[in-house]
Amino acid sequence: MALRGVRVVEMAGLAPAPFCGMIMADFGASVIRIDKPNAPDIDSLGRGKRSIIVDVKKPEGRNIVKKLCSNSDVLIEPFRRGVMEKIGLGPKELKEDNSRLIYARLTGFGQSGPYADMAGHDINFVAISGLLSMLGRKEGPPTPPINLLADFAGGGLMCALGITLALFERSKSDQGQVIDANMVDGAAYTGSWLYSSRDMPLWCKPRGRNWLDSGAHFYDTYETSDGRYMAVGAVEP
Repeated sequence: MALRGVRVVEMAGLAPAPFCGMIMADFGASVIRIDKPNAPDIDSLGRGKRSIIVDVKKPEGRNIVKKLCSNSDVLIEPFRRGVMEKIGLGPKELKEDNSRLIYARLTGFGQSGPYADMAGHDINFVAISGLLSMLGRKEGPPTPPINLLADFAGGGLMCALGITLALFERSKSDQGQVIDANMVDGAAYTGSWLYSSRDMPLWCKPRGRNWLDSGAHFYDTYETSDGRYMAVGAVEP
């Protein structure tokens, strides 16, 4: 397993951060999740992880997290800007004890800019990225792609890529770094091809009128006699 021996601390959250931690665990990393006391267990992405309940509002709890991070390779935190600093667990504090720590910050809008302190959900991040305007059929409004595009592709998966690249860089510099992964930029990056291919015949028309977005009879879904659906992707002549 490529990440065997890598130690990851994951601050409990929803969707993107747990997915990122699960990717780390799936490829061999040892992942321990920091859970909040009396919090409902609604994380379904805990495969391969261990967990510990810690009250980080108390000095004793913060010391536990610091001790874990002093001997770890990666910290994944999913909170809005300033939350970790407020409780004394920001990058400056943790990297004083462990300069090799890769501190991965995973947010909707990033650590800087006019939206950094705003709350939001997948639909908001995809909308601001510009991608939402391209999704949906021609007769209706833009259709949000559940929460796959920002939370999972642009968030958790891109953050996991950032961590692995930082681990590779650390093998040469012996220094960790802070990763600012945000779902708006991540979603936009995931959709790079949609923008760069707008002059191609298959993707040059408005939403819902192109080959791949339900605008072509040979690339669409059709209801069958049993009330279910069949996907047709007959692009080649």
